[in-house]
Formats: sequence, structure tokens, C-alpha cells
Amino acid sequence: MKICGFQKTTLLDFPGHVAATVFLGTCNFRCPFCHNSQLLGSDAASLFTENQILTLLSKRKNILEGVCITGGEPTLSLDLESFIKKVKDLQLSVKLDTNGYQPSVLKSLGHKGLLDYVAMDIKSSPENYSMTAGCSNLNLDYIQESIDYLKQGNIPYEFRTTVVKGLHTEDDFEKIGPWIQGASNYFLQSYVESDQVLSPGFGSYSKEELLAFARLVEPYVGCVQLRGVDY
Repeated sequence: MKICGFQKTTLLDFPGHVAATVFLGTCNFRCPFCHNSQLLGSDAASLFTENQILTLLSKRKNILEGVCITGGEPTLSLDLESFIKKVKDLQLSVKLDTNGYQPSVLKSLGHKGLLDYVAMDIKSSPENYSMTAGCSNLNLDYIQESIDYLKQGNIPYEFRTTVVKGLHTEDDFEKIGPWIQGASNYFLQSYVESDQVLSPGFGSYSKEELLAFARLVEPYVGCVQLRGVDY
């Protein structure tokens, strides 16, 4: 397992929990707006061993309530299941961030009761998914399988889209709503430029524009909210 980063405390990454965040390396997407670009390639530097992270978590388990496992794309790590089991042995809840392209891994972890919350990215409308994910010829059946599994409601979950001016338009949200119809929670996150963005130069939409996009999805989803935007 390639552990490329660790945040000892976060109040944002795992809703309702005081958590730590573990960043795993490598990803099967190349989203041009990715703000963790240093984690994408096979050459991403591993900064911690599994035992180091488990020791840190053990020392802080009286403070922490959970651990967010993010990336990169965590479901590509072959040791993910065994690592999660060790985190659960510390009596900590586990949130998984995923792009949903490994539905078999997601389902396996869910069926074994190893996940307490899942945040799955919805990169764009089906028509623009490959462009927004930075990968040609994506098999959207994998994304659909993960969407359908989470919508069964066996695990608390959310869908989320990072909204990028230059990649997303009103048309995308008109199509995302029907695509994820019946979902419980959907968040729109505003794109923020940083030094770590894979392909800098994109823009952000205003709060009013984001709210307009949210209204397009609201008829189809239980709760639609903006995240990281002051109301």
C-alpha cells in the first residue's frame, strides 16, 4: 500500500466525525482539475508505512471517531481491505472516497461491513464523462454499477461533483439529475485553483451559478447542497 499523505485531524472530510485522512497513491483517472496531481502516477512517493499510520491512529483513537481514506483512487490498492480491517479493529469508523470505477471492490467492502460512509465522485454527465475524467473510452457501466449499488442504501453515502468552469455547463446538470435519480445526497463543490492542479487555468462558477445548477438536480435527489461555498 502506497501511503502518500496523512492529515491527523479533519472536521470536514468525514461528515459528522472528527477524523484523520489517509491519502493513497495512484489513480486510474487523469481529471485535468485534480488538486492531488502528485498522487496520480505510479512514481508517487510513499511517505508512511502502514504500521506508522496505524500507530498514529492508535495514539489518537481517544480523539478520533473515524478515518477518511482518499487518494488518488483507494480501490486500486490491493491491501485496502486488510488496512480497513485494522482501522476498524481500533474502533474507528471508515469513510471511503472513490471514483466508482472499481465496483467489485466497493461491493466487496460494503458486503463485509467495512465501510461506514462512501463519497463517490460524479465527474460529469455521461456524455462528457471521459473528457472530464481525462481518460478516453471509459466504460460507464462500471460507474453505473457503483451508482446503483450505493443507491440501495445499505451504506450511508453521497455523490458529489467538483464544478469547473471550462468543463461543466448547465446541460451537464440537466443530465446528472435523471442519471442519479433517487439518490439521497448530492453535493456540488466549487473548483479551486492551486499549485497542485494537474492542468491549471480553469475557472470557478459563482455561488449564484452553482445554486442554479443545484436547482436542476433537486427534483431528482433527496438533498442537494453546495459544499465549500459561503451562503
